[in-house]
Amino acid sequence: MIRVYLADALLRERAALRLMLLDLNMEIAGEADNWSTALAEVPLRHVDMLVADWELLPGTSSVALDELRKVCPKALVIILISRLEARQQAALLVGADVFISKSEMPERVAAHLHTAAAKIRS
Repeated sequence: MIRVYLADALLRERAALRLMLLDLNMEIAGEADNWSTALAEVPLRHVDMLVADWELLPGTSSVALDELRKVCPKALVIILISRLEARQQAALLVGADVFISKSEMPERVAAHLHTAAAKIRS
C-alpha cells in the first residue's frame, strides 16, 4: 500500500484529500499544517508520496524541496497549486515531480493522484 503524507495549512483541504486518497486505497502516513512539521515527520513515516500545498513551502521553494530530497530522496513530491500561472512551471523547476491544480474537479485530482501512484508501483 502506498504511504502518503499530506501537508496543507487548511484542515478542510487535508480532509478532502485524505478521503480521496483513502478511496484510492492509499494509506495516510501523516499530516501537517506547516512545512517544518512536514519536513521533520516525512522521513520518520517512510512515505512513498508527499502531497503539499505550494503556499506551505517557505520563501525559497527550491531550497525547501532540496531539504526534503536530502531526508527522503525516494518520495514522489506532488505540489498542489491554487492558481495556474507561471506557478506550474515554477513547481516543476524547484523539484516537484507532479503538480495538481486545486481548482480541478475532484475526479481529475483523484486521477492525477492515481497516475502518480502508478509511478511508485512500477
